[in-house]
Amino acid sequence: MSTEPATQAGAELCARGDAALARAFVFLGKRWNGVVLGNLSTGPAGFRELGRSIGGISDSVLSERLADLTAAGLITRTVDSGPPLAVSYALTERGRALMPALAEISRWAHAHLPADPA
Repeated sequence: MSTEPATQAGAELCARGDAALARAFVFLGKRWNGVVLGNLSTGPAGFRELGRSIGGISDSVLSERLADLTAAGLITRTVDSGPPLAVSYALTERGRALMPALAEISRWAHAHLPADPA
């Protein structure tokens, strides 16, 4: 009895999984994407609020990241016509589904990666 078909099927499944993981890390590895998502995990926030809570991010990069995350379907952008005009961002169901994985990565980093020097 040959195990080659099972081995080949396992290798194909592994390759698909590796490809999916690579896609996820290309997207989440883009500087600030994970941090923006993490900040929205506690609830909707406006542009200024996000900018203040994420130290070191410029307005132009924050704007670009918010557009990327919106295009990916992970967050929504809501405009309240006011007055005053207000824009808020919130996680979608797809974005909320990512939170347990990001929380686990955060726990792993806390336990196994050295802290940044202050």
